[in-house]
Order: sequence, then C-alpha cells, then structure tokens
Amino acid sequence: MHSFRCALTALGLVLLGSICRAESVVHSKEHDFIVRTLVSDLDHPWGMAFVSADEILVTERPGILNLISAGFTKRRAIRGLPPIAQAGQGGLLDVAVHPDFEKNRLIYISYAASGADGEGTEVARGRLLGDRLEDVEVIFRALPKSGGGRHFGSRLLFAPDGYLYITLGDRGKRPQAQALSTHPGSIIRVHDDGRVPEGNPFVSDPLARPEIYTYGNRNVQGISVNPVSGRVWAHEHGPQGGDEINIIEAGTNYGWPIITYGKNYGVGTKIGEGTHKEGMAQPVHQWTPSIAPSGMAFYDANRFPRWQGSLFVGSLKFSLLARLSVDGDRVIDEERLLTDLYGRIRDVRVGPDGFVYLLTDEANGLLLRLEPVAP
Repeated sequence: MHSFRCALTALGLVLLGSICRAESVVHSKEHDFIVRTLVSDLDHPWGMAFVSADEILVTERPGILNLISAGFTKRRAIRGLPPIAQAGQGGLLDVAVHPDFEKNRLIYISYAASGADGEGTEVARGRLLGDRLEDVEVIFRALPKSGGGRHFGSRLLFAPDGYLYITLGDRGKRPQAQALSTHPGSIIRVHDDGRVPEGNPFVSDPLARPEIYTYGNRNVQGISVNPVSGRVWAHEHGPQGGDEINIIEAGTNYGWPIITYGKNYGVGTKIGEGTHKEGMAQPVHQWTPSIAPSGMAFYDANRFPRWQGSLFVGSLKFSLLARLSVDGDRVIDEERLLTDLYGRIRDVRVGPDGFVYLLTDEANGLLLRLEPVAP
C-alpha cells in the first residue's frame, strides 16, 4: 500500500518515490477506478489544499505543514507557523489557499491554540514564500478558550460570495452551541483579513459575536459548495447517531443540543427535546448509526463524468468513502466505497486535474488519488 520512500533527508526536504504503486481495480455503481498511493508516512494528516496543478499543501495534526511538489516526489516542511497546541483532537487542522493566491501568495491555516483559559480554534494567514510563511497574522480566535480536547472543528472555505467560512465545534460544552455570546458551536463568516462583513446576521446584536453566521452546530468537519446551486453545504458529527448534512443559511439555528437524531454515548438516553422544534433547521441528510464524517467535496470535473454532482464524504468510524447522489437540495442515494481498505478517511478534495484525493488519519497516514479505469 505504501509508496517507495528514498532515505534522503536534508533541510526539511524529503524525496519520495516518483513511481506510485497502483492498487487493484475498485468497482462502483458508476465508475471503476484504482487507488494510487502518492505519499505515505504522514503523521495523522488532517487537511489539504492545492496551490497549483502539481503542488499541494498537507497538514499533519502534530503541527507540520507540508508542501508536496514535483509530481509528488518532493516534500518540504513549511517554517514560520504560529504556536500550535497539542490538545486531544486539536493540533494543526485545515489549510486553504486565497482565491488570488497567484498574486498575493496567501494561505490560511486553522489550528488549536493555547490561552489563559485553555485552548481554542484559531485561524492565521501568511504569505508562502519558498519553504516559509511570512507576514503571519491571526485573523480569528474562537472565544472563549476552554479546557478539554474535544470538538475544535475545523474546516476553511472561500465561498463564491468571496467570504471565508470557518467551521467550529462546541468544544464538548453543549450549551455554547446555543449561545450567540460565544463562538464555539457555530460557523463563522469573515472577510479574508478577518474583518466582519456588514451583512452577517448578528452584527446588530450587542450581545452576539458578530462573526457568527450559523449556530447550533455540534462539530463541523466538512464544508463544500454545491456546484449546481452555489449554496454552501456542511456536515457535522452527531453524538451516538445523528451525524448531519446541512445547507448553510445566514442566521439559522441547526438545533444542537436541543434537537438531534443522536443519543448519549453508551447509555443511549435522549438528548434535548427530540428531533424537531420550530425555528430550528432539519438536516438534508443524517446518519444513524454515525459514520463520523470528516472532509467532504462535491465532484464537478470531467475525469469521472457519471460522478458529476456527487457529494463525497470521508468516514472515520467505518473507514470508508461515502458517495452521495444529490438532486437539488436532496440526497437521494448513498454508495459506500473503500470500506476498511485504507483506514480512517480524514479529508476529501477534488484536484485541478479532476482526480479525487484522500487523506487517511493514521500514524502512517496516506495521500491517495482515485483514478478512473479506461473503459
């Protein structure tokens, strides 16, 4: 399963095997494909973003940001990152590239950071110059910080409206998701420099955090734009059952922990008031039992023409890739791929080349690429 790895390391540069081993053919409803292992020996990789057609940034949760280039044969560790806290599920999380990266060289990272009261999710940006981040600045801090190592989120998305969306978790403190005075348990919308958009739904509420765009979210680890409608979709972890996919609308309350399809871990007792309540949104799709979703991407490319419009979601619990068929605002079918073949799938992206890329959240994590089999 692992690609060949050269034993040559210098100045943070790792040379990887230029010949990547192709796996056996995988059969699915719409396309047969192979899974190619591009990079191995990643320490719990979490997020990825393409900076060009043949360069990709990959985060490792312990605090390493990699630039993988030259046809996946070279790997550099990027220097100049802000201090990153290792706290349970926290660490270096997602990475995103500014829409005008070719001009401004800006990249964005989300991560757990320490403060006087514990840890919390932060977002910083900097200019990628060679193998270093320059002009690094923190543009968002989720407040309050708190103890415990759960539910940091966090995905980053530049949406068609030009704003940066930041997904958060409730930090394991359920009431925060219903409190507009705190960031945890919400989705954030800001300008690319962290300023608050005038059109955010709670900017006129003096008791609310103005960056909040939605709330009642438990732990959001996937966000993507539907290429047909242009609307933002996101998924979040439920407790024992009740993982959700939601369409993100300004000011919407998604219910956690007042309504949920999940139960309390272990004992299976009821959480909140049930599954429905007036003024709280219902999910587009939910999984019970939970699949523990992480990473997701709509497919809108030409390599797999019959996958056009499909929504791909990685599963941590069942070590699989879910392909959801979407019709408008509805999920109408689900196909499960790669079950128990590669481990916990942490991130899913569609590359500029039209292939599907995956990260596996393992101590020896992999960067994988799905390639169609010629008919």
